[in-house]
Amino acid sequence: MPESAESPAPAPPTPSAGSIELEQAAGEDERIAARLSDIFSNVPSLSQVEVDVSMGVVTLSGVAPDEAALARAEAIATGVEGVATVENTIERDVSVDIGEDIGGLGDRLRELTRALPQMALAVLVGLAIAAIGYLIASFTGLWRRVAPNGFLAELLASAVRFIFTIAGIVIALDMIGAGALLGAVLGGAGVIGIALGFAMRDTVENYVASLMLSLRQPFRANDHVVIDTQEGRVIRLTSRATVLMTLDGNHLRIPNSTVFKAVILNYTRNPQRRFDFELGVDADDDAEAARQLGRETLAKLDFVLKDPPPEVQIDHVGDSNVVLTFFAWVDQRQADFLKARSRAIAAAKRALEEGGFALPEPIYRLRFDQRTVPLPFENVGPAAGEGRPAARAPPSPPPPRPSPAPVAIAEDIAPEDEIARMVNEERASDPGQEKDLLDSSRPVE
Repeated sequence: MPESAESPAPAPPTPSAGSIELEQAAGEDERIAARLSDIFSNVPSLSQVEVDVSMGVVTLSGVAPDEAALARAEAIATGVEGVATVENTIERDVSVDIGEDIGGLGDRLRELTRALPQMALAVLVGLAIAAIGYLIASFTGLWRRVAPNGFLAELLASAVRFIFTIAGIVIALDMIGAGALLGAVLGGAGVIGIALGFAMRDTVENYVASLMLSLRQPFRANDHVVIDTQEGRVIRLTSRATVLMTLDGNHLRIPNSTVFKAVILNYTRNPQRRFDFELGVDADDDAEAARQLGRETLAKLDFVLKDPPPEVQIDHVGDSNVVLTFFAWVDQRQADFLKARSRAIAAAKRALEEGGFALPEPIYRLRFDQRTVPLPFENVGPAAGEGRPAARAPPSPPPPRPSPAPVAIAEDIAPEDEIARMVNEERASDPGQEKDLLDSSRPVE
């Protein structure tokens, strides 16, 4: 009979999904608990952690100072051989240990006390460097020789003081080992400086314009100028604005950034100044003869300069006259411009009238037709044999007017100096005024 094959031994049962089968050797839990307790006792932040092990499951309890210590305790327990899982029930310790804090403060105070001599030395070194900068900046004569004007000399001296002060602070902080702090402060100051530069762009532009105007010297004190549309006499040039006194006696401050970019008309720079005016003669008169008479009249005026000589031009033909333009030059140091022009107009008008030239008013011709409503004084009766109104009779000539009395021409044409006097008095009498950047010793641009 054939021998039957031996049947294989049955396989052990397979555990269901998710189940864990652990065979703990005798005393394994105690070994794990002892190991973890020993580790935690040697770590100051985990010294208050308690360990309980059952069937390889580690339960941590107690308190720890922060979240990092909690995570660290769990990581240590997980890494021990034989641990199946960890239940972390450690609580964070939020109590305040006044004694420990006071002890830490005391340590810091002791460290600060030990560092006081070094800090004092660093402060002395920084002050000494800053003092050297102030001493060098105090040599005003040197900076005035180096710089073209006083304003720039002050800027150079201020820059020297600033550089030496910053150098003293840097060296002092480096001596006490605070170089990193200095870098952070300087970096923050740089960012703040950029932001302030954008925010104060107009102020910086105005300050730079003040510097350029002090170098260029476009006018002098008491000069009669027109800056854009503003007219007056210059009182002073400050680091922020140009101060004018208008011709009606008011103060006017113009920002230097505006002055630097503006068109400046200076009436004082050239004492000779030309005035002009227009007069019209009747269209039936000889315009060339009127021109010659006007030129001779201007040449006879004592305040009109002979060189350049006065001139009269036939400008254009108007509605009922021929317009003549008169030109003449005066010396503003001897004659007031407005007074001279006024006297010249009166003299030319009187000369033309005495020479038989008419100065007509505008004449307009009006035409009336049948659709026009007649005026009360018009003769509107029908003419004989016609059905339309009769022509209006010409008006009677007006009564002759008396001859105009001769025009009295003021002889006083001396320059008007009231505003100039007020400017000089203000410059001399105000001790607290802003520093004037105008320098009479430097050439005017």
